Amino acid sequence: MTDATAIIDRKPRRGRGLLKALGLLLLGALLLGAGFGAGFFYFANPLSPNKDVMRLIEHATPEAQEQQAEAPDENAPQKVPRPTPDQETFVTSYYEFKEPLTTNLRASRRFLQVGIGLSTQYDQKVMDNVARNEIALRSDVLAVVGSFSEEELQDKAGRDRLAIAVRDAVNARLVTLEGFGGIESVFFPSFILQ
Repeated sequence: MTDATAIIDRKPRRGRGLLKALGLLLLGALLLGAGFGAGFFYFANPLSPNKDVMRLIEHATPEAQEQQAEAPDENAPQKVPRPTPDQETFVTSYYEFKEPLTTNLRASRRFLQVGIGLSTQYDQKVMDNVARNEIALRSDVLAVVGSFSEEELQDKAGRDRLAIAVRDAVNARLVTLEGFGGIESVFFPSFILQ
């Protein structure tokens, strides 16, 4: 009799364990489905991509746009149209000598190494003339730079006078060789006084 009772007690325990495992599996599936549903609801985009892009471009729904058109906020900043200038604008072209120029300064043991850049708002012909005559222009620029003293180049005013003198010398040489100067400004990308 004891054997029969032991067998009866084992069968209900196996059924309870199987029922428990099935219940946990069902509960896990239910929680997993609820998580997917909540994620879809939270992250889903009900608009098509085209409509979503248009919404971002317009920054508002049509109803909100109508409300804004009817009652603009007086405290909000308003756009002010800018007048477009009627005058022509010109493009500035630049040319930089390939290598810096090095020369002694007048009445000094020091020398100056300077990079030279030229600019114009005329067409490309002026820069082509500069490139074609670079050797002669470098010689003229060296002569002009060598005529300045160390004291004259210590401040910005002296460097501005040097730029004007270089511009005039370059234009004079271009007029002589090509019939037209056209250089408007001279720049010093590097300026080393040693």
